[in-house]
Amino acid sequence: MIERVEAPAGVLGFRLTGEITRRDYDEVLMPALREAIDGGGELRCLVVVGPEFEGYEAGTMWDDLKTGFRYGVGHHGAWRRMALVTDVEWMVKAAAIFGWMTPGELKVFPLAERDDATAWVSAP
Repeated sequence: MIERVEAPAGVLGFRLTGEITRRDYDEVLMPALREAIDGGGELRCLVVVGPEFEGYEAGTMWDDLKTGFRYGVGHHGAWRRMALVTDVEWMVKAAAIFGWMTPGELKVFPLAERDDATAWVSAP
C-alpha cells in the first residue's frame, strides 16, 4: 500500500507498507505527482519504507518504471530532492546502484533518522 504521510510544505510524503498494487499507483501516487507537476516549482519527495513492506504485486514493477519515465525523465528539471527512509536492505542497495538514474538528488536514511531526512528534503 502507498499512502500519503504528513510532510513539510512543498514536500510529497509517502509511506510504503504491505504489498504495492496498481491501484496504489492509480489512486495515490499518480494523482499526487500530477498535482505537484501541474503546480510547477520544484519536486521534493519523502518516501518511508518500514519493515512491514512486502514488495510489489505482479506487474506493478512495470508501473513503477513507467511512472519513473513519465514523471522522472519527462519532468527531470522539476525534481530537486528525494529522501528514501528505510532499513530494507535490498532497497538501500538498489538506491546505491541505481540512484544516479533518479532525477535531482537522492539520499538514503535509516528509519531512525527520519527527522533528518525530512529536514534534508525540505531544505532550500
